[in-house]
Amino acid sequence: MTALSKRERVELLTLASDLALAAGAMVRDGRAERGIATATTKSSATDMVTEFDKASETLIVRGILEARPGDAIIGEEGTDTAGTSGIDWLIDPIDGTTNFLYDLPGWAVSIAARSMHGTEIAVVFVPTTNELFTAIVGEGASLNGRRIQCSDADDVSLALVATGFSYQIERRRQQAARVAALLPRVRDIRRFGAAAVDLCYVAGGRVDAYFEQWLGPWDLAAGELIAREAGCRTGSLDGGPVRPDSVLVANPMLFSKLQALIDEIDREIA
Repeated sequence: MTALSKRERVELLTLASDLALAAGAMVRDGRAERGIATATTKSSATDMVTEFDKASETLIVRGILEARPGDAIIGEEGTDTAGTSGIDWLIDPIDGTTNFLYDLPGWAVSIAARSMHGTEIAVVFVPTTNELFTAIVGEGASLNGRRIQCSDADDVSLALVATGFSYQIERRRQQAARVAALLPRVRDIRRFGAAAVDLCYVAGGRVDAYFEQWLGPWDLAAGELIAREAGCRTGSLDGGPVRPDSVLVANPMLFSKLQALIDEIDREIA
């Protein structure tokens, strides 16, 4: 597959934006009007899914297939549709379901489209604040149509760092020990509860860095491109390329310093 043209990327971004806005509004308004009727668990007793997660994914999948029937789609709530076009979509219909369940604001709809060349476009919509984060590869990142840029902080001790925690108990114990050791060495820690939102907040300079482990690919895909296009460096905690099970995102001046600090802490608490 040849590289996509700018026009093709814009078309993908427009489709993703329209669907994210529609799904986010449906979920936000439906919860306000009717409340949540069903909430069940997935990977653990604390990993929740609601009828709105499934309805959001259905709306997005239907919209993609109507516009682009040859595309592949992978969604957090079970969609796994093969395609022939060379474009595949990664969908998180509600990233931050626990926030959504408790009526907290930090949840989002996340949509990314990829080709064999990598992630081409990304959209993260935060319905409770009406914030639409978008990016096209090579074209920068935006919030509600205005360009955004990551922070220029260079002192780890003054960095505001976001993170998240696994749904698995043993992993949470390890992560808690790491955060306890990290907290006195940075400005502060923030835990918003949705990876896509965390990544967009780094992109917009609202926090200086973000790290997490054991994400799903749909958690990472859109936000990682938005952060990268806003000037962030992205990678894994162990020094390799970014991957769902190991994510570190920061501005280029902080990235290596924070990576080294986390590695030092991991060796201390091992």
